[in-house]
Amino acid sequence: MQRAALLDAARSLLSEGGTEALTFPALAQRTGLARSSVYEYFRSRAAVVEELCAVDFPVWAAEVESAMQAAATPEGKVEAYVRRQLALVGDRRHRAVVAISAGELDAGARERIRAAHGGLISMVVEALGDLGHVQPRLAAMLLQGVVDAGVRRIEIGAAEDPEQIAEAAVSMALNGVRG
Repeated sequence: MQRAALLDAARSLLSEGGTEALTFPALAQRTGLARSSVYEYFRSRAAVVEELCAVDFPVWAAEVESAMQAAATPEGKVEAYVRRQLALVGDRRHRAVVAISAGELDAGARERIRAAHGGLISMVVEALGDLGHVQPRLAAMLLQGVVDAGVRRIEIGAAEDPEQIAEAAVSMALNGVRG
């Protein structure tokens, strides 16, 4: 129960104030625990983020997968893959995970996060194969690059509205540079 409260507090801190806001004193204050108690659950900020990823990423991936399953065509699945990920940018679970630098994580944690992203990419491989891509896994990785660029654009508060960014990303995914 306390662990869940600490993770919820960490999500809030990261989404409100970024990396600098995630401190053990702040976690203790948000949860009403003593600072020393926080250390009983997590050894470092990186450990907090690693657990957030382990808990939140599967939920996020399930939302993307559900959106894709609701689509009837390969094009619809690709569109759902792009749109759902970009829609999740505003979700505090996502903001919390990207708020802290992967550089603070150890190599094992970074590898687990990469593997989780690989699972996300795997979701769209079949749809890309159905669209005729001869290397659908490579196409999926490149498609994720388009999604990641859209995510970064939304996160920085670009001049474009997030929906415009999503439209451009979907157009790029389905039509390439022809628009």
